[in-house]
Amino acid sequence: MAARKAIFVTGGASGIGRAVAIHFANKGWFVGLADIDRKGMEATAAQLPQGQSALYDLDVRDAAQWKAALEGFWKASGGRLDVMFNNAGIGRGGPFEQVTPDEHDLMLDVNLKGVVRGAEAAYPYLVQTPGSCLLNTCSAAGLYGAGGLAVYAATKFGVRGLTEALDIEWAPQGIRVRSLMPSFIDTPILDSISSGSNRPPRERLQEAGFEISPVAMVAEAAWQAVEGKKVHTLVGKTARQLAMLARFAPGLIRNRSKRLHDTAD
Repeated sequence: MAARKAIFVTGGASGIGRAVAIHFANKGWFVGLADIDRKGMEATAAQLPQGQSALYDLDVRDAAQWKAALEGFWKASGGRLDVMFNNAGIGRGGPFEQVTPDEHDLMLDVNLKGVVRGAEAAYPYLVQTPGSCLLNTCSAAGLYGAGGLAVYAATKFGVRGLTEALDIEWAPQGIRVRSLMPSFIDTPILDSISSGSNRPPRERLQEAGFEISPVAMVAEAAWQAVEGKKVHTLVGKTARQLAMLARFAPGLIRNRSKRLHDTAD
């Protein structure tokens, strides 16, 4: 009988992390949930089959917490780490000069450095698990920088570059490295990342022509990314459109972004 596969999910208390945890658990995988939000993780675990998950308090900025969490998960999973899902992230938006230096630092520390810390901590376990995969949550913001999302976009460009580089470096060890590149997803982060206006974020995005995709779409995309050969998996109609425009007509993206930025006034 084949050993049960295992996935470790950061940001597992809500949003994409919760949806991916549920999706993989329903396919029989053992799931490690990691987050700073204990109650949120417990709520996620309550939606998984009994005995199919383990919870870890983890601030992705802290290398010591990473070490302890993955040591614990390795034992709980029976010595497997088939997928390390580097998903935890935060969003802050608005005009660059109105976002505080502390908020800029927090995005850099969580969205980029946290992913690096995860890759560092997971490597010894991924290399021991045949056919393993490091999956990083990137973003369509990593395709072309948008006004009001300057540092957030910079972190996602960084995750994109890290993903591409590690997929090359780790291929000889049999480790695949992949990213998810969703556009605007209906999760709590959407409200925080679109700040700088008194108007509801969803209203502004829809008026500017952006689609807001359901989180279940990202969970299915994560499954396809792990199983597939593409380094980057675009999620949602808007992400696919942005990828095409970034390649062939970047000026159109600039104009579209300006319309969104103007609606914040």
